[in-house]
Amino acid sequence: MDEATALDGVLRQAHVVQVSSVSGSGTVGEIRVDLSDPAESDRLRTAMAVESLPGFYCMCLGDVRFEVFDQDGGRLAVVVLHHGATLRWGQWDSDAVLADGRLLLAWLDEHGMPDSVQQFEADRLRAGKSAEQERNWLAAMPTGLEGTADRILDLSRTGDMPSPDLLAELTDRLRQTFPDPVERVLALLDWCGSGSGRCSGHPIHESVPGELLGKVPIADLLAALADPRAEERHDAGAVRHLVGWKTRPRQKQDIAGLPQPVRARLLAHARGSRDADKRGARNGGWHPRRPEKPGGPGSPACARSPSGRGRIAVPHWPRYGSAGGGVFRAGVSGRTATPGPGHGVGRAAGDAGAARAER
Repeated sequence: MDEATALDGVLRQAHVVQVSSVSGSGTVGEIRVDLSDPAESDRLRTAMAVESLPGFYCMCLGDVRFEVFDQDGGRLAVVVLHHGATLRWGQWDSDAVLADGRLLLAWLDEHGMPDSVQQFEADRLRAGKSAEQERNWLAAMPTGLEGTADRILDLSRTGDMPSPDLLAELTDRLRQTFPDPVERVLALLDWCGSGSGRCSGHPIHESVPGELLGKVPIADLLAALADPRAEERHDAGAVRHLVGWKTRPRQKQDIAGLPQPVRARLLAHARGSRDADKRGARNGGWHPRRPEKPGGPGSPACARSPSGRGRIAVPHWPRYGSAGGGVFRAGVSGRTATPGPGHGVGRAAGDAGAARAER
């Protein structure tokens, strides 16, 4: 019996499944379902059929916990559903991708747990928004950086910050493409203001334009903002850069030295923004705020490979219910990761303990 079918073998022996929603304080909303009816058992087994074990696990607590018991009341397995797409079981070295996650969501809905379906739909909407933001961010990437997009996007997969070598390469390319400092800064401001536009809690790859702008002399930045070609999209990049946390070596002095017309224009943009960090600008001044911790609201998906080498923080969510019947699929750029913004950054201790108990 291979790993993909191992859980089905256990479910064949099950007589009762206890199901509960997972929350930060434990489990809630418990139901028990009798599986002694072969038809009921077959429906659950079909819904929990596994497509593959791709070698990673989501770092959040999960959404729904299934405790499976035999006819004598002995616990056979504890399985946790993540985002309507993957299962975690202590007998596996990674999370497993469901063959069709919608079947399991439908099973939960029919047995009195509709919250999972509602959460799935909310996640799906966020997935589309994140994918659109990444497309916009890529479209704003300056000319001359062709061929570097995958390396930059991979920062959100690995959880790494941009290396000095990568930043130096990007800087050299931009200087060759835009010999004029004002044109170069305008290109960077446009890029910096794209994507999610957030000052914190954004995908890691979106920090790259700000890192490059942080090396730009303030005189060049001011010259670009005063240029007739500067538009609202450039103002958006400037506000994001200046309000961000420790984005410039002399950030307070640079902000204090903003010419009044530029200051007024940027403050007007900041106050009209939906970003709380940007709206924090008040009394004619700027107040950079500490960034959100990874995994905060609206942040990228959080997963970790079993090797433990780096957080997989990908701004993609899987596409569910594809024409081929699969539920978990590669994102916009062909990368695959478990969704889960807003969840924790560690494997659930309760799940780990249950796994040890099963072993």
